[in-house]
Amino acid sequence: MAKQDTPLTGDALIKEVCRRIRVARSYWDAHNNAACRGERERALALYNTLTKEQKQQIPQQLRIWLRYRSEKYFGVHRTPPKSPRKSK
Repeated sequence: MAKQDTPLTGDALIKEVCRRIRVARSYWDAHNNAACRGERERALALYNTLTKEQKQQIPQQLRIWLRYRSEKYFGVHRTPPKSPRKSK
């Protein structure tokens, strides 16, 4: 996807956050964890730029998945991806 010259604002920003969360969830459902992790990071970065009022406009189901459920699996307390494995 091409980079935009102007940063998103207002409704366009809210729409993009929702889109990225939905894409991350679709990767999650497809068991594509690496892609899900990357898309979740992008969605979270955009989500953190929203004001409190804008965050309320994101559907609750998407907010919960982004902040809580996915944190359980992708949080800093988890083993990072591509960790070296012990050979038997």
